[in-house]
Parts: sequence; C-alpha cells; structure tokens
Amino acid sequence: MTSPRFSEQFAWHTLVAAQIEDHLETRHEGLSRAEADARRAIVGSNELEEVPPPSGLTILLHQFTSPLIYLLLVATVVTLALGEYVDAGVIAFVLALNALIGFTQERRAEESVRALMELLSPHARVVREGHEWQIESRELVPGDVVLLESGVRVPADLRLVTMNALEIDESLLTGESVPVHKHARRLDAGIALADRTNMAFTGTIVTAGRARGFVVATGLATALGSVAEQVRTQDTTETPLQRRMVRFAQTIALIVGISAIVLFALGIALGEPASDMFLAAVAMAVAAVPEGLPIAFTVALALGVRRMARRHAVIRHLPAVETLGSTTVIGSDKTGTLTENRMTVQALWTAMGETTVGDGTLTPLHEDDPRLRTLLAGVLANEAEAYRTTEGLTTEGDPTEVALLVAASELGVEPEEVRDEYRELEEIPFESERRFSGSVREHSDERLLFVKGAPERVVDMCDRICTEHGEHLIDGQAVHRAARAMAARGLRVLAMADGPVAQVGDLEAPGGLRFLGLQGMLDPPRAGVAEAITGCRAAGIRVMMITGDHAITARAIAAELGIADQDAPVLTGVELDDLDDDELRRRVHEVSVYARVAPEHKLAVVRALQAEGEVVAVTGDGVNDAPALKAAEIGIAMGRGGTDVAREAADMVLTDDNFVSIHAAVEEGRVTFDNVRKVTFFLLSTGAAAILVILLATVFRWPLPLLPAQLLWLNLVTNGLQDVALAFEPGEPHVLRRPPRPRAEGVVSRVLWERTVLAGAVMAAGTLALYRWELDQTGDLTRARTVALTTLVVFMAFHVGNSRSEWQSAFRISPFSNRFLLGAQALALALQVGALYLPATQYVLRVEPIELGAWVRIVMVASTVLVAVEIDKAFRRRLAARRGGRSATTT
Repeated sequence: MTSPRFSEQFAWHTLVAAQIEDHLETRHEGLSRAEADARRAIVGSNELEEVPPPSGLTILLHQFTSPLIYLLLVATVVTLALGEYVDAGVIAFVLALNALIGFTQERRAEESVRALMELLSPHARVVREGHEWQIESRELVPGDVVLLESGVRVPADLRLVTMNALEIDESLLTGESVPVHKHARRLDAGIALADRTNMAFTGTIVTAGRARGFVVATGLATALGSVAEQVRTQDTTETPLQRRMVRFAQTIALIVGISAIVLFALGIALGEPASDMFLAAVAMAVAAVPEGLPIAFTVALALGVRRMARRHAVIRHLPAVETLGSTTVIGSDKTGTLTENRMTVQALWTAMGETTVGDGTLTPLHEDDPRLRTLLAGVLANEAEAYRTTEGLTTEGDPTEVALLVAASELGVEPEEVRDEYRELEEIPFESERRFSGSVREHSDERLLFVKGAPERVVDMCDRICTEHGEHLIDGQAVHRAARAMAARGLRVLAMADGPVAQVGDLEAPGGLRFLGLQGMLDPPRAGVAEAITGCRAAGIRVMMITGDHAITARAIAAELGIADQDAPVLTGVELDDLDDDELRRRVHEVSVYARVAPEHKLAVVRALQAEGEVVAVTGDGVNDAPALKAAEIGIAMGRGGTDVAREAADMVLTDDNFVSIHAAVEEGRVTFDNVRKVTFFLLSTGAAAILVILLATVFRWPLPLLPAQLLWLNLVTNGLQDVALAFEPGEPHVLRRPPRPRAEGVVSRVLWERTVLAGAVMAAGTLALYRWELDQTGDLTRARTVALTTLVVFMAFHVGNSRSEWQSAFRISPFSNRFLLGAQALALALQVGALYLPATQYVLRVEPIELGAWVRIVMVASTVLVAVEIDKAFRRRLAARRGGRSATTT
C-alpha cells in the first residue's frame, strides 16, 4: 500500500460495496494482521484520548479567583502589615470558609471525555485473513471487516454491506427514540447523519438482527470521536451571574480605591498626621469591602440548589442556580423532555373511518368490527412481549411494537390470551427491503397470515378491505389519503392486513390479503408541559425545539405544545448546512423548531442565539447533545434517560426528565438572584453608611468614630447574621411575570444604587449626630464610639426589613415568612448588647456599656431609615404605574 488513502474522509454512505473495498484497499475476507498493524501505526488506536480531571488543589485555588476575593486578600495583607492581627485573622477566616463551601459544591470533576470512553465497546468480532477473531476494539483499523449481532455495542464507524433484519438504537447520537432499520443500499450525498441508514456508528447498540460491515473510521475520526473533540475544545461559557459579579467587584474596588485616596489626601490637606490618615483609609477600606458577601452569596446559591433539588433539578455548578433566572431562550430536546418517551397509539382508521384512541369510545368492540381485527393483527404480527403482573402490564421490545400491544390491551385485546388462541407457526421478520413483518398463525384448524408494515406496501398486497358488514373491494387511494392525513399530524402510521395462508402465495411477497386498518402512533406530550411553556412565555422566555426527530413529527408536537404554529417553518440539519453565520443569526429569530439535527447543528443554533445577545439554556440526553450543553450558559441533562456524557457536560440534571421541572427551576433561579441582590444591597448600603461616617468625620476634623475592629464586627457579626438570613427569603409574588433581566444590568439595579445612597446618607447622618452628641456631652471618646457602633447596629436591624423587597413595602411582608431573618435580627442585637458587657469583647472592640436613655435615642434615630426607604418605594411604585412599567400588583 503506497498511500494511506483509508485515512481520508469520505461520504461512505454514497458508495457501493465494491467502491468501499477499492477505496479502503481491503476485501471481503478482511485484512491480514500485518496490514492491520501497518494501518494502526498511521491512524493510531481506536480509542479516545483521556483527559484527567482537575485536581483537588486546582478546584480549591479556583475558589480564590473572584475579584471580590482579591479585595479581601489585599485587605488581609494590609491589616497584617499594620499589626492588626485580630482584623487580619477574621478576614482570613471568611476567605477560608467561603473557599470550603465552594470547594465542596464543585468537587465533582469534569469527566465528559471519560464518560465518552465508556461508550467504546471493549471487544469486537472481526474477519481477518478469512477467519473470525475476537479482538480488543482498540486494535480496529479502517478496512477491517466487523460482525455485528443483537445486543452488542458498535465498536467503530461501519459501512454496512450485508445484514439480516438489523436494527440499531442510535438515540445517544441522533435523539431518535425508535431503533433504526438498516440496509446496505447506497444513499444520496448531503443527507443528515440520522438518515444514513446504511451506516453503523460507534457506541450505538444493536437491538436486533445481524450484519457485516467495513470499518471506515476509528477513534477521533468517528462520529462519536467528533463529539468528544467538540466537548474537549468547547470553552465553558461564563454565566450571566459570573459576569455581573466581576463587574460588581470591579465597581467596589474602584469605589474603595477612590474613597481611600480622597480620604487620605483630604486629611493631609487638613493638616492631619499621615499615620492617622493611613489608619483612617484602612478603616474606610474595611468598611467598604463587604467581607460577608462571599459567604452570603454562596449560601444563597446553595439554598437555591436545595430548593431546586426538591423540584427535581440537581445543580452541578453553583452559578447555574441563578443563570436560569436570566435565561431568555430554552432550546429543548423533544423525546423524553417535552414528550413521555413512549410511543402510544393515538388513532385507528378502518373502513368505518378514523377513531381516536383513549377517549373510551372503542369499548366494547364486537367480533366483526374491523377495528378489533386491526388491533388483533397488531398483536399477532408483533415480536414485542407483554404480560400481566401484580404491577400491571409489563412490556419488552421495540417501542413501536410495544405501543400496539398496549393499545390492544387497553381496548380489551389481551396479548397473552390471543397469542395462546392463535398459535404461531412461522414468523416473517421485518427487513427494510421488505417493508413489512408478518406471522403465520393457526386458529380453529385454519392457517392465517397477519401482516403489518408501511401503508403503501401493505395496500399493494390487498385486493379487498374489511368492513363492519363483511368485505368490499379496496379503494387504495382512500387508504393512502387517510395515511397521509395521519402522517401530516406527526403520527407514525402502520397498516394491518390478514388472509388465509392457502390464498396468499409466496410469504416473501404475499398477495390477495384483506386490508384491516391503520394505526397511528405518537410519543405524546408530557402532562403539564404545555402549561409550563405558557408560563415561560409569560416570564419572557422563548422555548424552542431542537430534535433529531423528523420534521413533520417535530412540527406536530411543537404545535400541540404551543411552541410554534401548525404551519410554522421547520429548519432541518441539511438546510442548516446551507446557511452562513449571518443568515443563521437572522433565522433563529424566526424559527422555533429544528429537526433532524446533528451535534454541530445544535451547537451552531446555540452559538447563533448567543451572538444575538440571548442567554441560552439547552436540554439534552444523548452524546450528540454534549457540545451544545457545554456551550450554553446552562446545560440541562436528563437524569433518567440521559447518558453519562450528557450529564457530565451539563450544569443541571433533571431527575424526572420533565420540562415542567425546568419551568420550576427558572422560578427558583429568579428567587435566588433576587436574594443575592437583596443581600448585596443590604451590605452595600450599610457599607456606604460606614464610609460616609468616616469621610465626614475627617472633613469635620473629628476623631475617628469607628475603629477597624469595630467595622469588622459590624460587617461580619451583626451584619453577617442578617445578610445570610436574607438568603432564606421566599420568592416574591409574580416572580415569573417579569421579563428576564437584561445582560447589561448588574447585580445591583439602578434603583438599588440610588437607594443605597439614600439609605447610606440617612444612616451616616443619624450615626454622626448621636456620636457628636455623646462626645460633646461626656467628652468620652470610647463612649461616643460605642454609641456610634451601636447606632449602626440598630440601623441595620431596621434596614434589613427594607432589603426584603425592591418594590414591596416592608409592612406588607410577614415577619414570620422568613423566621431565620427574624431570629438573626434578634441575635444581632443580643450580640451587640453582650459585647458591651463582656470583658473580652470590650477589650477587642474598645467599647463600654451605655445607659437606657442612649438606647432610646438610638432606636428613635435608627427607625428613620425605615421611614425614608418606605417613602422612596411608594414614590417609585406610583411613578412606575404612571409610566406603565412594573405592575403595581407587585406591591
């Protein structure tokens, strides 16, 4: 062999067997061992490269990559340099606790390619030098002749050349829920991978029959290998929350830096000692950096994880909790997610017309009813099994054939009973060339042939049709019209016929049969999915269907669920291949249903949506879905019917494989982000108050009202209890009636930034007023600082009520709806009281007890922040109502 022509890529499905042998330089008797070894040296082993998961140290270090964490690290270094070891120790404890929580949540390593490797068959049966051998699959090379049989996993990509009733389950690659009947005929170029019925692909499973085929691709060159390479090279998409937190941390860093510089420069300009001003700048930095935010943020996400788990959504990565709340488009698989993943007979058509199945109108059926005979044929020309147990009807076999048995059983035709009554003499298995299957049965000393198959094939076998009053000449055109009408509704249509064996002639090509009827099947939509899609639409989320199923079926299900109209356009994988990037970006706005798509098509649709500014969630269960799952802002895998590959590539796993759970998870995601926002606003506004206290005291040339240790106590203990408790807030009304948040909107909205300034100013003014009062009345700096610290603590106890909703009045929210917060408020106040009397905290915080009169003044002044924010909320609600913006009902 002078050149490795076998290593090139070809449309193998377009070649006939002789062309394949010539191109691969092989033969029917297989390769020799020497030839196989030489080829393996060129193309490598038939395996996927294993990528080791990230180490525990890598995961731990990743917890320190947030810009907000960087600020805390700098604060730790600065406080250590100043000899403030207690302050530095407290900040270091916060960092360690946050890292521990994040590490625990993300310990599971990414193992997408490792899971893909498990789909490779460990052994293969090959023909080499005219003899059959069993070898390790990794030793296969292009040109090898591989033998397949029922139950085996296909070890490499094969071009099939001979077979007997071969069926292969390709759902992991194509999403097609029904096993594919294979043949050896050449096919036209340009057809989708799911329609290449003369090929067998690595990792798929033979469900019936036998076959022989030539290996045309191994390792990364296979369809499975292509998916592995896409998963390996696909960067994980940064979530909206991660982008917002980066912007937020940068904003905080800018505020801290500018404030510290301004304060230091102002103090120097006023003649203050540089050492004092440096301490004041550090105090301001400590006040400005929300040390408790990383913990509160992580707790809020972890609580979201727990709530979602109760609603059948398991989160693998913390930021994914919130991402669903930002989602603008959900690209959903069809089979098993929107539908039940089980074929069900929906309609019967006979000479009596069409009858809907499942509405109770078919019972009882009399013996001469053609509908009864149609059901009977569906049971007898059937290789699936059905039998009664204590748990009900148990079935095994091809989903289509199982559907026929279940429909018959539900309508009074018990499979076990009729099969005992009609004893089988001979079976005619389905083959793609034959396009029907059949069974010869003996009943009352009469031999009968029952067949089922493609309507056009079965009609050609029949010369008469069964009616309620006997038999009549068949009107083939009427049958074809009925079959086409059923198929147009997305039903998979099978025709049934029967006849005495003595009259049918050759069983390979029978004739003279009696046509019985048609049965139309569909994988029906899941209960509640249509309502969930309506709910998504009300929440401003567009739902799309991206499936490997046929276009007609996809359109029918999409129309039934309200995803698209009955005449809405459907884009297939073949059509997607003809679109450039710009055209696809335009079409994704118009088309909501994509059918017969390959992995690269699904990925292209996701990328086009992202390029248009959409936040995309995508569902999937097969290997073919893994690249898109990883590329989307949030990938959602199926927990029951999904593959390990899909689950490992996803951010979220549905334990019930139900789209309704996605709708529930969207709600929880929005609640989680709302709580993150509440926590952040609370910490920012109290931090703003502390900054203003220090800055204004410097301007007025007053002694520093708050020391760094006091500010840390404020941020981490009294504040920290309440901000963590805010993470437990239940969802507000109408959370799913709001549109998704704009990408450009930060963690804190413009309204809350403005309210931060208002609340911070009120709290700072009240604190400084009481500080100055105590200093003037007593001349005791320690006492004045104690009053300032306590005033801010009480301010926060009132202000946390303001933070429970961006728009609702605090007086309209039950204090008992978040018992954690109620307890946290009480505990924060108790800790502050205790700190004033315990010697240890008196020493660390430099505080002392205060009398009842001071407490009365503090409570009266601190309550003003509640009044100020309530006025602001009321004004904004009226303004929004007048502008027709946010509905007043949210109040």
